Amino acid sequence: MGMHIDLNSDLGEGCGHDEELLPLLTSANICCGFHAGNPDTAWQTLAAAARLGVVVGAHPGFPDREHFGRREIDMPEDKVYRECLYQVGALVALALAVGQPLRYLKPHGALYNMAGRNDRYARPIVAVAQRLSLPLVGLPGSRMEAMAAGHCQFVAEGFADRRYLPDGSLGPRSRPDSMIDNPAEAVDQVMRFIDEGRIQTICVHGDNPQALAFVRGLRQALVDRGVTLRAFA
Repeated sequence: MGMHIDLNSDLGEGCGHDEELLPLLTSANICCGFHAGNPDTAWQTLAAAARLGVVVGAHPGFPDREHFGRREIDMPEDKVYRECLYQVGALVALALAVGQPLRYLKPHGALYNMAGRNDRYARPIVAVAQRLSLPLVGLPGSRMEAMAAGHCQFVAEGFADRRYLPDGSLGPRSRPDSMIDNPAEAVDQVMRFIDEGRIQTICVHGDNPQALAFVRGLRQALVDRGVTLRAFA
């Protein structure tokens, strides 16, 4: 069997690239409406994904539109659970109505990062994934992966357009070099992930102004290297 990988991106956030990005992806993380987007953008993105045969997952985040869900918020564990369950549950209903059921859950932004290192955030997200019988997407070696053991399927994710710290965590966005904007560098990073065999899905951020050109370049380079793009779910 040859090399293969899933290519995902965060959509339904009102960033204006969704229609062009969707045909280039194998999975789409659909915003649940708290950090960005709304029921209309979620419905439209789900419907477009259904037409194109793109797998969809839920992308819940902190209720913080001002900072696009990228500001860390101190929140009790039970509130993390309720808010995440509410967001994902609403998207489950929309997805069923559209005829494109959700296949996984992936937290957004600061919620993703905090759940990656803190059990108080990882545990309730795992509980939501388990309650709704959804696989959970996150960084390998994270607390989400540890907490998911025995409760829900865990899908290891790498980022094509983010730089990493030596410990395997994502470099903070406050650093000027946190993002990779060179497709060739991104391809090298993705190929390293594939060679290591730990990653099942690769993310490219859809809110980047250059996202469309970046994803086109990345996709073509991966195909040229013999990588098959296909959904993990």
